[in-house]
Order: sequence, then structure tokens, then C-alpha cells
Amino acid sequence: MKNIFKILFLGALATVFSSCEKFLDLKPLNNGIYVSGSADTIYKTANDVESALAGAYGDFKNEYWELDYFVNGDAQSDDAYAGADNPANFQIDDYRIDATNSNVSRDYAYLFSTIGKANAIINNVEIVPDPNLSDERKREIKGEASFIRAMMYFQAVQLWGDIPLQLKEVTTISAELLPEIYPQLFPTRASKEEVYTQIIADLEYASDNVKTTQVHKGYVTKGAANAMLAKVFATVEPHNWPKVSEYCDAVISGGYTLLPDYDMLWNNENENSSEAIFEINYAGTSSDGNWGASMFRGTDWKKFNIPSNDLVKAFDDENDMIRKNASIEFQDVTGLWSDANWPQTNYPFGNKYRNITSPSPQNYIILRLADIILLKAEALNEQGDVTGAAALVNQIRSRVDLPNTTASTQEAMRLAIEKERRLELAFEGHRWYDLKRTGRAIAVINSAIGPEGSPYGYNLTENGLLWPIPQSELDKNELLTQNPGY
Repeated sequence: MKNIFKILFLGALATVFSSCEKFLDLKPLNNGIYVSGSADTIYKTANDVESALAGAYGDFKNEYWELDYFVNGDAQSDDAYAGADNPANFQIDDYRIDATNSNVSRDYAYLFSTIGKANAIINNVEIVPDPNLSDERKREIKGEASFIRAMMYFQAVQLWGDIPLQLKEVTTISAELLPEIYPQLFPTRASKEEVYTQIIADLEYASDNVKTTQVHKGYVTKGAANAMLAKVFATVEPHNWPKVSEYCDAVISGGYTLLPDYDMLWNNENENSSEAIFEINYAGTSSDGNWGASMFRGTDWKKFNIPSNDLVKAFDDENDMIRKNASIEFQDVTGLWSDANWPQTNYPFGNKYRNITSPSPQNYIILRLADIILLKAEALNEQGDVTGAAALVNQIRSRVDLPNTTASTQEAMRLAIEKERRLELAFEGHRWYDLKRTGRAIAVINSAIGPEGSPYGYNLTENGLLWPIPQSELDKNELLTQNPGY
């Protein structure tokens, strides 16, 4: 059946593209590869390629980044319960995902679709014949697209591990070229080491070629590329702590500053602030509104990503009321819905993304300085500088009126940084990936507490640290293999 599908699929492509005519409205196949003819350049004018880049940026406003990014990073951790009524989210929350999970399938498609858009830009911008497009701008565009591709691959490699490494678009369909294009249309999984090598190369190119600053934080800058390099070097195995320090230093010295009041990050009066490094901007119009914000907060229906008892206890144990109140809002939902984890009279919502009007102009902060300062503390601690790490942790704690950390050994500081990142970055999509990269996910998740301090009963195993390859992708491509346990 798979072979029949491939023959029909390739035959249809050959028919559609037999004239090899070029078109600008490129359409992705299901695996994210874009197909075009080869008779001419894809982009003839500066406007063509700028429009293509805008389309790639636009994917930061799709369902992955508006909703699933936060489900994957927060509901998949001990910070939030799935909430709402979506069985696919329940599977993610409870670590019992299967290969037919609809979130898994759509996230795979979203990420590889954007990778396909970025590929077309990266591979063709330098040959755009328009004299109005300078060589400098071509390098900037390629750098911005390289950052976007790296961001998508960083999400994918953390979710699935080994994944297809697709770096080219198909230009011509013909029988003679089938041996060349077959691996692109039906790719195997590359090792995560190969994927990380490409992510680093893309981010290094971006850092060297994009603008230092942009009109707003929704565009790629040198600071955003350096911040992502720091995060990647802290995640790739083995962790490269000297590189993490190097790129954290580049960000910290790059003109960013912490806002004086933690709540200023979330009161919607300081968008694209001095602390923000990369921020998804919304205009709040019918064509550019953030519907995702209303998924997490409001009483019109039961919401997603409900704060967990374990997280609330962590805030209370630390007496961290400033960040707790900025991050969580309790409301009375009596008569609206019930929940086994919380009483109706004191029901919590994530409180960082507060503008739930429709259409909403609510921005999402994806990268900010406090994240990088704490990552630098982690790098210093792992290199034996516990005192230097403590100074950075205390910088973050002082903003929210907390006393200095008491951690004085490397192991104690590891736990102090883990706790600080949790309380500082709650509901920003980081917690699950932090626990994974530090090797702490299984121990922490399985010891999470539920209502009234009782064990919640998660059963996370080694296999649950990666998602299954979507069954729909396996059905189309027999060269793909499944992750263990699925």
C-alpha cells in the first residue's frame, strides 16, 4: 500500500509540474518540502523575497506558537494540568501519548511546513536578480530565515529526537531525477547530533548577519540569535558550558536590561521592553489577533494549562508572592464547571497573558533577559563558580523582594537555579524542556504533589521523554522509524 501511494504521489507531481513553470505561491507537501519548477528563480524581485520572509515570520502566529508551544512546555511539565476537555492534551499531560495524537500530528506538520518556507528563502535569496536588493539585505534575509529554521528544528529535535533533516526544496519532478529527489520526498531520520549541528550553524550565520536591533522584538536580531545559541549549547549533549557562557555574555552585554518591576512584563503597558529579546507581536485586528490568549484565561469555558497544585506550593514555600500574583489569578467559578484538582471557589488561571479580548493584541514573550541571566548562572555553576552563579540568581531574586539564595555547593546551586527558573519563567513554555535537558524530568514529575499535598501519581518513564513520530507520517514513508515505546 505504501509503495502504491508513493507511485501515485510521484506520478501526480510529475503531471502537475511537467511544464516546469515557476510559481511564487509555493505550497508545501505534507512533510514540509516545497515543490517548484526550475526554469527561473523563485523570487524575481525584492518584494517577492520580502513577502516570503514575512510569510515565514507569520508562522509564529499559527496554532503551534499560539497554543501548543505552551501546552508542550507547561502542561507537559509539573507546572500545569491540561485543563479544558481535549483528549489529545490529556494524553500529553498524563504521559500516555500515542502515535495518532492529533496535537502530535499537527505540531509535526506546522514545524516542517515552516522549515520548508525557510529553506526556499535560504536557498534562493542570494540569486534574486533585483538590483534594488542589496547584498547586505540578502545576507540579513538569509540570516533571519536561518534563525526561523533553527527555531523550528530546535522545537522538533526536543520533541522527537532524531528527525528528518530537510534543507532543500524540490525544484523539478521527472523520472531522471527521482533518485535525487526521492530522499527529499521520503526522508529518513537524521541523528539528533546532526540536527543540532545544523541548528548551531544556522544560528551562527544569523548572529553574524542579522541586524543588531529591529523596529520591534518580533524580528530576528543578533541578541535573539545569541540567546538561542546559549539555549542550544545548554541542551545539546554533551552540554557545552563555555559556549553557553560566551553567548549569555553576548546577550547580557547587548543592551538589554531587566524591568524594575516583575509585573511590568505582563501588564501590557511595556510591550517590546528592554527585557524582551524575541517577542511575537500582534496588532489585535481581525487578521492579526492572538486568539491563543483566550485559551488560558477566562470564565466563558474551562481553559487550558491550569496551574498545578505543585507549582502553587512552590510559590508559597518560597514566599514568592510577587511572581505568584503576576503568574496566577484565582477566581470563583462556582456553577461554571468542576475540577478534581481545584475547588470551584478558588480556581486558578495562568495570569501572564491577560488581554483576552477578541481579536486580542496580546504579545507573547518567547525570549527575555532573565532567562539568559539564569542560564549564565547555570553555566558558571557547572564550571565550578558557585559564587558567581549565586550573584546572578540573587539579581533575579532581588527584583521580587526575595532574600539571597542560601545555596553554597554546586549540587545545592543546581537545585536553586532549577527552582528559580521555575518560579521566574512559569507559563512561558520552558519548564518541560528545562527538566529534560538537566536529566531531572522523571524524578521531578513523578514526585509532583496534587490536591491537599497528596502524590499526584504521574508515571513518566524514559520512553515518555520523546514523542512518537506521527502515525500518519509513518504511513506515508516507510523509511521513517518509530521511537521506542510507541
